[in-house]
Amino acid sequence: MLGFSARETAEVLDTTPVSIDSALQRAHKAVDERLPERSQQETLRSIDDADLKQVVERFVTAWERADVAAVVSMLAEDAVVAMPPEPTWFTGHGAIAAFLGKIALSPSSPRHRLIPIWVNGQVAFGHYSWSQEPKAFVRHAITVLSLRGTEIAELTFFRSPQAFTGFDLPERIAP
Repeated sequence: MLGFSARETAEVLDTTPVSIDSALQRAHKAVDERLPERSQQETLRSIDDADLKQVVERFVTAWERADVAAVVSMLAEDAVVAMPPEPTWFTGHGAIAAFLGKIALSPSSPRHRLIPIWVNGQVAFGHYSWSQEPKAFVRHAITVLSLRGTEIAELTFFRSPQAFTGFDLPERIAP
């Protein structure tokens, strides 16, 4: 309602203040039902710095080695992998392991390098993939982790070149 009273809003929408208050209460309830119990920033504050560093290092090592089992071992049981704006996502260890093993980390996929960064207060990575031309690791995605404790609850890949905008990340990484 952007600072307007229920009466003012009702006048603009040609309804009653009671209906505006009711709609606002329903909206608050809907938001409360959809919000996570704990924000990602609260989760990160609750994790010891050494434990968080270990999560980041384990993830980087597992991904760069294309070690599907090691990546999956870091996931919450109900973890989700998404790649907006793609309509496909993967949920749970089995589906994620199949996706990683057949596509993202398959023996035929390019090698990867990750640079840890922060995105909106969340653990993330500048994600680079090997390119034969120019024989370097080139920008591939911004990969964002959502944690539940020290487990990865969500892994989101933003694969657009524009995703790198605003981050002080190199165009490419030498081998």
